[in-house]
Amino acid sequence: MASNRTAAVPGSQKPDDENDTPIKVDKWDGSALKNALDDGAKKVLVDKNGCVESHRLMDGRLSICTIAVGFALFALIWDYTKPFPESRPILIVCVVSYFLLMGILTLYTSYKERGIFLVALEKDKAGIDPDNIWTLSSYLKRYDDIYNLNMVFTDGKTQQKRETNMARSVASFFDEEGKLCLEMFEPEIRKLQSSLLSDKKDN
Repeated sequence: MASNRTAAVPGSQKPDDENDTPIKVDKWDGSALKNALDDGAKKVLVDKNGCVESHRLMDGRLSICTIAVGFALFALIWDYTKPFPESRPILIVCVVSYFLLMGILTLYTSYKERGIFLVALEKDKAGIDPDNIWTLSSYLKRYDDIYNLNMVFTDGKTQQKRETNMARSVASFFDEEGKLCLEMFEPEIRKLQSSLLSDKKDN
């Protein structure tokens, strides 16, 4: 649900919106728990930290899917205008292309996205230097309660990457009703951020 928020200054925290209801899930559903925590981490970086979400990864996936669907539609239209067997060569090309693109999509999600659910751009206050990039990925194994969160910081100036991670039980962040306790989860996200930024200063 969209809320009337003003843009936040990076690093600052805004008061909670009274209409911003806590995320509530089935606490026995591992996928729902992971998605809720992913949404919570995204909320901290984007809504509270003033970063801007980048959709380039998702756009890449959508582009591959769009091209694949385009081949399927073209094959359908061509077969309608020139019924089989006249349409056979075009159908073969379209079907092969479709399955090749599905293979590319599988490789893209497995090796390019790799569980990434957020790429956030931290804008330079002066608007001169390139954006710093925060990349978050996570996984929660089936029948396991340990939520693994990986955070990568890419320095806009040097393009150097620093990485850290967290592994905590999902029970640490949800109450008995299955509501995400953001006030308990947010400090963990801040710790990861601080550790990466302190590494930057040390360098």
